[in-house]
Amino acid sequence: MSDNQELKGQLPFPYNQDLGKVLTHLDRRTPFSRERLANDPVTAAYLAAAMRLVTRHLGPEPVRTALDPHDGNSLDRPLLSFLSQRAIAAEVSNNPDPFPRQGNVSTLRSRWKSQSDFVADLINFVMWPGNYPADFYDQVAVGTERLLDGPNMVDAVHDLAYLNVRDAVSLPAFRLGFAAMTSAEGDEVIGEAVSASYTGFLEPWKEVYAALLQARHLQLRPGITLNDIANLLAATVDGLALRSIGDPSSDLIDHERQRSLLGTMALAVIHSCLEPAESADGMTLEDAVRMKVYRHTGTSSSNELSRADTHDRRDGLGMAAPST
Repeated sequence: MSDNQELKGQLPFPYNQDLGKVLTHLDRRTPFSRERLANDPVTAAYLAAAMRLVTRHLGPEPVRTALDPHDGNSLDRPLLSFLSQRAIAAEVSNNPDPFPRQGNVSTLRSRWKSQSDFVADLINFVMWPGNYPADFYDQVAVGTERLLDGPNMVDAVHDLAYLNVRDAVSLPAFRLGFAAMTSAEGDEVIGEAVSASYTGFLEPWKEVYAALLQARHLQLRPGITLNDIANLLAATVDGLALRSIGDPSSDLIDHERQRSLLGTMALAVIHSCLEPAESADGMTLEDAVRMKVYRHTGTSSSNELSRADTHDRRDGLGMAAPST
């Protein structure tokens, strides 16, 4: 075993894991060279330094520097400027054992040729499933089984929802993601990294939603797709986390009861966007709302209760159904 491999194995989780498929923007021409560099302890040293800077500047409890010592509201509010190559290289000297502590801009640039490339790989790293708490996916697996089978599906929805937002406020990964999204416009490299991170996060959940339809004998309303469901719930997670960061007093995540507004949204989506496969009314979501609103008004005209012929008929997995 080489000295680099031995030191790599001594690094704390998750830096001791294989990052060959995680760090995709390293400045090497072959996959073999990129994988080798991705698992170099010096590369891990720069990542660790950057993660400390993320926590320091984005929180929880971020460090804020007063621009005017006489004005408490005159604060330096950096977005991603704190992740400059010079700042990261300087921060390497503060790494704990057993990380390398010698960093400089030239060595950093020999790995990532631009700050955008480094930030893109940092986003890949923080959104990487291996970066979640060690027992997170075990808990998700148990919760998913309860979702698909058994009498307590509603409680399982609430429990899974809380699990997904429980750490959203405190994990630097979420905060970096929001900052990156805010600054992604006009930066193709960062924009693609953000988009890829969402794709990687949502695909496993779409499999869960498809399994739920099959296990509970449900189907999507015409015009609704699994992508719609996944994006609705992911947007709710983002909104809850961002609102809770900016307004900690808001009553969105109840840690004492282990409940959250995401659970309410998930149940609302199940109630409104899904229907029993054996007794489906075939209405689009818009038609179902019209029926509910106009049921006693006598205005059930063809305009109000039409089957919305402009919408494609879709089966339970969001695929276009054959015409009859």
